[in-house]
Amino acid sequence: MQDDLLRHFQHLLHQLKAEIAGYPDEKSLWQAPDGISNSAGNLCYHLCGNLNHFIGHGLGDTGYVRDRPLEFSIRDVPRAELIQWVEQTSDMLARVLPGVDLEADCQPGLWPEPMKVGDELLRLLWHLGYHLGQINYHRRLLT
Repeated sequence: MQDDLLRHFQHLLHQLKAEIAGYPDEKSLWQAPDGISNSAGNLCYHLCGNLNHFIGHGLGDTGYVRDRPLEFSIRDVPRAELIQWVEQTSDMLARVLPGVDLEADCQPGLWPEPMKVGDELLRLLWHLGYHLGQINYHRRLLT
């Protein structure tokens, strides 16, 4: 099951890289038109931060320290750096996910609510897909 989860996470992260690469210029990555709360750049930053926090730090003890407010306030990170962070996040998942116990309880205090690791990984996968759809819509809206 860990292999299946890893495959799905990596597939969505590959799509995230393609979406970020598909913007016509770096400026458009950081635009948030009326009615849209977050730019694609911020959502990309948020997705990597979220995965590195909950999976890297929470399950893999990577030492990652999350700055969630920064995920939504940072601006003008170059596209190449965003793509590199997506790749690093994918690499982290490849290191951490194979060794997790899906039936274990999530670490108290780190997770939004008590649940099993497998359930939390499914929630994180859903979260990634949800925001990936927002980025796709944002890119098509601006191009």
